[in-house]
Amino acid sequence: MEIHTAVSAILEGVCSILDICPNKDVCDAALLSMSNTQSALLAFKEVDKASIILRKPHFRVFVNRVTLGNLHKEIINIPNSSSLTFSLPALSNIGPSDEPVDVRMLSLDTNPFSWNKRGNISGPIGALSLTREDGSIIPVENLSENIEILIPRPVGEKVETTVLDLGNYSTVIINISSDDSTLVLKMVPSNDPLPFKLYLGYMDYPTETNNVAMTEMPHQGETQEERYTWLLDPRDFKRYRGKHYLVVRPIVGPGIKSINASLSITSFTTACKFWNESTSEWSTSGCRVGVQTTPLVIQCLCNHLTFFGSSFFVAPNTVDLSQTAHLFGTFGENPVVVCFVGSLFLVYLLAIVWARRKDIKDIVKVKVTVLEDNNPMDENRYLLSVSTGYRRGASTSSQVTITLMGAEGTSEPHHLTDPKKRVFERGAVDVFLLTTPFSLGDLQGIRLWHNNSGSHPAWYVGNVVVHDIQTDQKWHFLCNSWLAIGMGDGSVDLVVPVSTEMDLKRFSNLFYMKTTKDFSDGHLWYSVISRPPGSNFTCVQRVSCCFTLLLCTMLTSIMFYGIPTDPSEQTMHFGHFEFTWQQFIVGVQSSLIMFPINILIVSIFRSTRARETSCCKRKTKKPDALGLNSFLQTVTTNTEVDVSLDTIIKDITRIACSLSNNMKSNIQNMESGQGVDVNAVLSMVEDFIKPNKTTIDFTKHQMQSSSNLAQPQPPEGGPGSTMEGIQRKSSKTQYLYRQLCHIDKRLSLLGPSGFPTPHSYSRALQQIQGIKECLEDQLGCINPDEITQNRLSPADSSDGGDGHRKRACCHRGLPWWFVFVGWLLVIACSFVSGFFTMLYGLKFGKDRSVSWLVSMNVSFFQSVLVIQPLKVLCLAVFFALVIKKVENEDFQNVEFEGKTGGYKELQMKRQNSSIYKPPPAADIEKMKRKKVMEQKAFALFKEILTYVVFMWMLLLLAHGQKNPNVFFLHRHIRDSFSSKTSDTMSLADVFTWANTSLLSNLFGVYPGFITDGNSKLVGNARLRQLRVQGNSCQTAGPMLQVAPDCNALNSWEAEDMGSYDTGWNHSERVDTSTGTSSPWTYQTQSELRSYPIWGQMVLYRGGGYVAELGPDSQNATSTLDYLFTNTWLDVHTRAIFVEFTVYNANVNLFCIVTLLLETSAVGAFQFHSELHSVRLYQSSGNLHIFVIAAEIIHLLFILYYMFLQGKLMKQQRWAYFRCKWNLLELTIILLSWSAVAVFIKRAVIGNRDMTYYENHKHQFASFYETATTDAVLQYLVAFLVLLATFKLWHLLRLNPKMNMITAALQRAGNDISSFLVVILIMFVAYSVSSNVIYGWKLSSYKTFMDALLTIISLQIGIFNYDEVLDGSPLLGGLLFGSCIVLVTFVVLNLLLSVILVAFKRERLHHKPSEEEEIANLMLKNICGLFGIRYGDTSDVHRPEAKQDRGHEQQQKYS
Repeated sequence: MEIHTAVSAILEGVCSILDICPNKDVCDAALLSMSNTQSALLAFKEVDKASIILRKPHFRVFVNRVTLGNLHKEIINIPNSSSLTFSLPALSNIGPSDEPVDVRMLSLDTNPFSWNKRGNISGPIGALSLTREDGSIIPVENLSENIEILIPRPVGEKVETTVLDLGNYSTVIINISSDDSTLVLKMVPSNDPLPFKLYLGYMDYPTETNNVAMTEMPHQGETQEERYTWLLDPRDFKRYRGKHYLVVRPIVGPGIKSINASLSITSFTTACKFWNESTSEWSTSGCRVGVQTTPLVIQCLCNHLTFFGSSFFVAPNTVDLSQTAHLFGTFGENPVVVCFVGSLFLVYLLAIVWARRKDIKDIVKVKVTVLEDNNPMDENRYLLSVSTGYRRGASTSSQVTITLMGAEGTSEPHHLTDPKKRVFERGAVDVFLLTTPFSLGDLQGIRLWHNNSGSHPAWYVGNVVVHDIQTDQKWHFLCNSWLAIGMGDGSVDLVVPVSTEMDLKRFSNLFYMKTTKDFSDGHLWYSVISRPPGSNFTCVQRVSCCFTLLLCTMLTSIMFYGIPTDPSEQTMHFGHFEFTWQQFIVGVQSSLIMFPINILIVSIFRSTRARETSCCKRKTKKPDALGLNSFLQTVTTNTEVDVSLDTIIKDITRIACSLSNNMKSNIQNMESGQGVDVNAVLSMVEDFIKPNKTTIDFTKHQMQSSSNLAQPQPPEGGPGSTMEGIQRKSSKTQYLYRQLCHIDKRLSLLGPSGFPTPHSYSRALQQIQGIKECLEDQLGCINPDEITQNRLSPADSSDGGDGHRKRACCHRGLPWWFVFVGWLLVIACSFVSGFFTMLYGLKFGKDRSVSWLVSMNVSFFQSVLVIQPLKVLCLAVFFALVIKKVENEDFQNVEFEGKTGGYKELQMKRQNSSIYKPPPAADIEKMKRKKVMEQKAFALFKEILTYVVFMWMLLLLAHGQKNPNVFFLHRHIRDSFSSKTSDTMSLADVFTWANTSLLSNLFGVYPGFITDGNSKLVGNARLRQLRVQGNSCQTAGPMLQVAPDCNALNSWEAEDMGSYDTGWNHSERVDTSTGTSSPWTYQTQSELRSYPIWGQMVLYRGGGYVAELGPDSQNATSTLDYLFTNTWLDVHTRAIFVEFTVYNANVNLFCIVTLLLETSAVGAFQFHSELHSVRLYQSSGNLHIFVIAAEIIHLLFILYYMFLQGKLMKQQRWAYFRCKWNLLELTIILLSWSAVAVFIKRAVIGNRDMTYYENHKHQFASFYETATTDAVLQYLVAFLVLLATFKLWHLLRLNPKMNMITAALQRAGNDISSFLVVILIMFVAYSVSSNVIYGWKLSSYKTFMDALLTIISLQIGIFNYDEVLDGSPLLGGLLFGSCIVLVTFVVLNLLLSVILVAFKRERLHHKPSEEEEIANLMLKNICGLFGIRYGDTSDVHRPEAKQDRGHEQQQKYS
């Protein structure tokens, strides 16, 4: 044993070395080690004894020592393994027959000569050698009779099998992939014998004269397999590799044109090879393939011994185009793949329609919106790119306003809107053109707000990019926050500082930006829905690329589906992932087939530029994209026609306001020109400009000197910044000069008649002229005439500033006509892939097609939904951590669209609209309160709707637990067995009932069924009795002589639990060796697998003396006769139980029946039955599906409510337990989980009881524990329904009346409790009295509980006056008359009075709660949804109610 253990360890190590054998020397050393271990095993081996076999996962070793004469009598193999099998012929020429020979066999799963890449060896490798006792090798070669070697093939190998109809010429395509393998053709004819000829042709259909090989079937042979097998040696088909055509031509008699027969042909190639040690190569010399070769086992016939292996080539998945019509003719049998591909084409056409509509909508989104509230006189332009986030509900319907805050000033508020498209949609990027009078300098922040209007006012703003067109500067503002009431910080006014480079390169920002861009544009599938509107790669093109990619994926998948794998191929492991080289090669081949063409199509669509871009249009035609030049001319013309003093004063006031904003002076803005002196306004402008006169000379000197000096790169804070400031001041001066020229012209048009006095007109002209002279001095060498003519539109400015970008745009990408090349490739690839996929599917057959379709869909969705998103996320993480590059957006090729309004119209809009001012704090508080109320109303509606669904599921679950047929089944069984019973049955009557009614119903007409044959008896029925001990009580002294024996009433103390012989004779020793229970031996409750049961008198134990009745009526009758004869029932018997279980298949119910006959020791037995039905097997009806769904949904609801209550408990802590509704919720959850636990217990116990019954079918099968558990489950579900329904009261608190009733009950709670105590005391007093007086003669009062129930029934009018008054009219009248007067007329009416008083007080002092307001808002919204007008329904006639209602309305509209 120790040798075997050591050898096993050595062989495992050697096998591991062979798996990764790098060269010949290492392999030879490893094989030598294996030979030495075999020698060690043979060292102590006796002759002709059992062989020694070692089995390991990847190799097996066989050694044995036999005489040479017995060698050919045994088959050498390793049983129960996939190893080779050797059958040796008689070897008489190598030695005497009695000479011992050592047989050494080695079987390996992998090729030990893997360093030699030639040979194409697959499958297991085996070696057999014969040695003498000294270890010398016995050469076995050049035998006259071949050695048979059977080499198994793996189970998963696939072969091509074709069934031909021989009614005409039939052809099979065979792909031969090796020139040193034997082609095996296995044929199975429909008729035997079936003569036919076979012709094999290479790359063409063969004929009788032009063929590679031919034969006539059947061949000679003993079996059909031998006769219909054609083996073609490589020399027979001339070692041609590639496609061969096999033509089958039936041989028929003269005059017969066709036959009705079919032929199944299975083709594969294989080779029998051995390892030639002299040449270190795999060779076929001396070995050939046998006729018994099958796709599972290769038969090799060799005349020598060495290492043997096989080469097996399965023809890859090919399809013959010449059989296209035939394959499509099988569509009715296999429509799976064809229908699937056809449905894909149909879905693609529908998707194209949707994508085209989306592209049309996206065209509108690409253009830059020129804001309508831009001032036509403003010259500085900013491009605003505002992106909305991707969060749920990120889009807004509010009116958004923005203000730019710069170092040189702040812009006026601008309303971001577009009359032709919706802005700020989820994930959208909106671009606006905003103008200012002057440059704002370096931007320091922006201010965003909205007016919280519309159906969805909340807005999640992502980031804002501001681009100064004049200076080509960009500022980024990372907002990433909500502007919403009730979300985020609850603000609709946001100030965002400019983001620094560090902020932009932060991981969170880079990761979000990269992920968003890759999903919206880079990911081919996701970008179909969320592509950037400005991308040249349209949605239609993306859908087409996805469609082509899917079809190509399907084609490559089905081409390589089912290709057999080589089990001997080494598996590479990477953690939990493993793959083989063949899988890797298939993946590479699939990628080379699929990806190049699809990448080419995508690249063509992405790189093809539009037919005529906007920048190219500007080359040939002078643009006026924004229409500002023409608009200025229109404005000038309009002002020349309609000029008034008020408009001039407004223009001058605007100039003064712009100066005050930029120079940061504290003056009062003048929004209106009415009541303002024009000379005063001009004086104000003059005061702004002339104090800077001292800086004129310095500015002129700096400008002149700067024009004469070379301009090296200035350091920060040096002359460069000074020149920038000078240029900025110069642009402001030019702007002021043009504005004043415009005003001067308008004054000239107005004339003195438009002024109050001529002096005012002349003074205004002088002031204008003086200001202009001052500005001309500041401008210095610049010609003022050029200033008034050098105004450019924003389009001109942007066009002239980026000439190199324009040229790059026009020459970037492929020519526009390349898009037709892309569409041609899409059409070609789609139709070719779809066509060949359908052919493959038709060839595969239905089962294989369904299998491929399932695997392809699983892998496809796994790739799209899991693998590719993970790639995007990993790439985004790498980009954010390593690359850290901020990608800028380019808006060079977008068109400008919009129109700027007139100045007068603009001023009126700004004055009359509230959107240009941030909402006041008071309005925001009102919005917040309204939003909170709406959220609470929605939460309330959600709570009610959720609870209604929860109640629906609970009621469905409760209904599913019970069967309405239970009542009828119980009544039928009870009525059947209770016939011939009475309340005064003696022991003889009991035996008579048992022999008649019991047996006739227990064993019905149909064997094994009770009564009428609808309920099957499960197991045997049994009788069980409980007895009391003899002389268990004491007889009264004077009566001792008359009645010496006294047997007590039934009680657990007096119960007899002894063991007796037959006839209740005392036995000293009880024989239990037989293993069967005796009816005279007491058995405990656990032994009987029973439970205590309540009778009409007392609670009975589950033990007792038991007698089983047997499986049929004959055995039951004999048992009863035996019990009657031996007096099994006597005066000590206190209770008799008949217990059995039946199953009614019609209603799928098990009914556990207990028939009880009990006596109180007075000598009369009373009949009582206890039945309980339980469903152990779920029914298969439609309701069962809904019940299971309800159970699962109910469990999910419990988890949901647990989560809510856990959150509430965490928030409120100990205060949580002071709320009664919270305790009710907690009780419902606990009851639900208890019901789940009992449900599982019932299933487990039910399976246990059924297993016991199946193993003991001729014994009593106890289902009492299952029935008890089911009863507990019913009680839990009932109480759960009760409490869950009671919770509806809490939900109805929103109704004002219900809320008032609840508050009234709470107000009167102490008084009600006191009255309930008084009522309880009175009930107890009258119950005790009636029990004492009438308990001995009336059954309604025989116990205290019966009396209490009767007194309670008296209060609701259910009472039998006759039975009380007949016995003692005076006593009964006094007792029950006083009860009616005191309890009914006095106490109960006082209780009602207390409740009514409390309700009246509550009406006087009741204050509407916030929940009532929420309920009104919810009802108002619901009614508004259905177009119903909702009005308050509270009492308006009461003054207090009117006051409360007025106060409520004031709060609502405040």
